[in-house]
Amino acid sequence: MNTAPDYAQLLEILVREFSWPSKYMFKFVVPFNPESLQQLRVLFDESAVISHRESKNSKFISFSAIQMMDNPDQIIAIYKQAEKIEKIVAL
Repeated sequence: MNTAPDYAQLLEILVREFSWPSKYMFKFVVPFNPESLQQLRVLFDESAVISHRESKNSKFISFSAIQMMDNPDQIIAIYKQAEKIEKIVAL
């Protein structure tokens, strides 16, 4: 079973649905762990609007970042870096 993300399909959607440059919202969920949160933060520059929230039981953190992106390849590059974070879920 292949669970790898379909970046070709994402690239097609990004090219078709957005005008570039464009603001893009990234959303992730990770197990509650300060290290995972820091690993996510470093994927974005200082201009990104970042927010995060703990789940009710403090087992997970939802993380959102809105950042101006020049092209779809930059978005895919961030997703590829993020998938290295243990137990991350991209939404």
